[in-house]
Amino acid sequence: MSFDELPPKKINPAKLSSTESFERRSIAEFSEQAYLNYAMYVILDRALPNVCDGLKPVQRRIVYAMSELGLSAGAKHKKSARTVGDVIGKFHPHGDSACYEAMVLMAQPFSYRYPLIDGQGNFGSPDDPKSFAAMRYTESRLTAYANSLLAETEQGTVDWQPNFDGTLEEPVLLPARLPNVLLNGGMGIAVGLSTDIPPHNLREVVAATIALLDSPDSTVDDLCRHVRAPDFPTEAEIITPPDELLQMYRLGIGSVRQRARFEIEQGEIVITALPFQVSGSKILEQIAGQMNAKKLPLVSDLRDESDHEAPTRLVIIPRSRQVDTDALMAHLFATTDLEKSYRINMNVIALDGRPKVMNLKELLAEWLVFRQRTVTRRLTWRLTKLELRLEILAGLLIAFLNIDEVIAVIREADEPKPELIARFDLTERQAEAILEIRLRQLARLEEIALRKEQEGLQAEAEHIRALLADETALRGLLRDELQADAKLYGDVRRSRLVTRDAAQALAETALITSEPVTVVLSKNGWIRAAKGHDVDPVGLSYKAGDAYLAHMSGKSTQSAVLFDDIGRAYTLPAHSLPSARGQGEPLTGRLSPPAGAQFTQLMLADEGDAILLWQTTGYGFIVPFAELLSRQRAGKVIISVQTGATLGSPLRLDPTVTRLALATSDGHILIIERADIPQLTKGRGNKLMGLKADAHLVAACALTPNDSLKIQSGARSVTLRGIDFDNYCGARAGRGRLLPRGFQRVDGLLATQE
Repeated sequence: MSFDELPPKKINPAKLSSTESFERRSIAEFSEQAYLNYAMYVILDRALPNVCDGLKPVQRRIVYAMSELGLSAGAKHKKSARTVGDVIGKFHPHGDSACYEAMVLMAQPFSYRYPLIDGQGNFGSPDDPKSFAAMRYTESRLTAYANSLLAETEQGTVDWQPNFDGTLEEPVLLPARLPNVLLNGGMGIAVGLSTDIPPHNLREVVAATIALLDSPDSTVDDLCRHVRAPDFPTEAEIITPPDELLQMYRLGIGSVRQRARFEIEQGEIVITALPFQVSGSKILEQIAGQMNAKKLPLVSDLRDESDHEAPTRLVIIPRSRQVDTDALMAHLFATTDLEKSYRINMNVIALDGRPKVMNLKELLAEWLVFRQRTVTRRLTWRLTKLELRLEILAGLLIAFLNIDEVIAVIREADEPKPELIARFDLTERQAEAILEIRLRQLARLEEIALRKEQEGLQAEAEHIRALLADETALRGLLRDELQADAKLYGDVRRSRLVTRDAAQALAETALITSEPVTVVLSKNGWIRAAKGHDVDPVGLSYKAGDAYLAHMSGKSTQSAVLFDDIGRAYTLPAHSLPSARGQGEPLTGRLSPPAGAQFTQLMLADEGDAILLWQTTGYGFIVPFAELLSRQRAGKVIISVQTGATLGSPLRLDPTVTRLALATSDGHILIIERADIPQLTKGRGNKLMGLKADAHLVAACALTPNDSLKIQSGARSVTLRGIDFDNYCGARAGRGRLLPRGFQRVDGLLATQE
């Protein structure tokens, strides 16, 4: 039986007191309503800024509480703990640490484009924004810019609401004179919603606002002639293309990419500006991590020379002056936070109290509506004050014109107030003001001052009535105030706009210094690499029970390809192999060959080279070296090894090789054309040389047009050249020609030039 199907509980009304009541609701309905209330609270009262003043509730309460404490820009700093205490005790009943953190954020010049709080003490650093001192150690006051949010608070411009316990009142919004929501931006995560508004330059935003005020039909494209891009507190470059920035402002969503700035000083790379919210220590950590992993050999050292005079100065020292610094920095931009992308989502609480993603025009238009209402309320409030004062001045002047009669009434009447009202046709306020006149104010000069004040206030009142009656004049006032504030608080753009392509990381081989190496493979599958080519691989130290198997000379920028006895190829970067100063490491730690497979051959070459793969049964083919490469630990099948056959030593073929020499175990030599050998990506290949039943292929050699062929047989050797050389040439798959007696045991073939 479900909760809804339960029968209602019978309650005797006689047993209920007058204060008891019951409500029966399903858990689903109650949970849904409770979660909805929570979600709306987070959205409207915690996470999203308001389009009017650009502040979240906690920020608004901090700024207002500091103004109530008299902490203006010209006041003496006061302990932050005092401010936090007032905020959480009067307006914001939440944790003091969260309140203080929000306060610190508004004081950090590297977090806010136009800070609202002037902090004294440790308010964090760009390397660690949360490294600020405890609130009992720091002091704070409002900045001059904060006055643009507070200046009109007491001029009838805002609505007031009770605080959390109903003992005080707080402003619902602050009467911002500037579109702070764009100037300082904001970030927040609500339930199902988030906001990421970047900061902007005050002068540019004011110019766009005035343009929209003068031409309400302006498009986003028109406004973007003034607001070209965000303006972050740091001086790093914005590299996002203009068309992408324009699309971001059209939709209210998108992304902005920022890149660090650097200079070259005496061959060293000096980073002078970092992207917004990027820590210099983290950058050094990221670069050092690549250096420790041997993935950045182009850099020899790092230094952090940042100080008070140069807040950002990170020095990267290239390994040599031959290093391409532009290519190196492009790699660092792609692999570290030296280049960072920022998500943009201009989601704010609109004038109707609902969250909405706005484009640039919608946001400025909404703010202008708010500002026009605020100025109208300010003027109306001022006009009301003027009319009240003019009413009193009119009564005072009547009293001065009839001073003797007024004095007589006051002296003789038991109730002078009604008598004055009746005799001189005064209002209650005027009569009250007359009764409160001091004797010293009856002087002739006082009357002159009252008339002068009356004339000035009447002129001001007429001017305000004209403004309220003429929308064009009211817009002119808005324009003048915006221009004055832009002149007072504005500054130059910090984030330079430079269109650049997104950085690309360098290929792994481009980061490696090209050095000669010799890779050595042992019979038990241990591998190592020695610097240089003048290495005796056989004479190296091997583990007990192990011995030399194969070696290959090449460069550290090349890839080493290993073959097992079943025809699979495996790839390892040559620069990543352990040093030959030790005994190396087992290949099974890096590769995953099939059970029972043994590594038999080794090859080093460039990706553009061609390789001859051959078996002792006489079959083989040419394969591009790039086809041998594999990123898989298990490698890839390349050559189908026949039963009873073994894989011969792979032969690198450069473009100058035109012929190949082959030798058998029974002393036959065959020289064939390279063009006759098929080029495949995998398989068994074609027959390269015909063999007798008990013979097998033992050696292969690549020949250029001017090469002779040296045949090694034990301690003796013979060189074929000229007509003798031609006698051994033949078609592919032939048996070749038998060597002279005494040289029929071939130990090796070598191409020579004389």
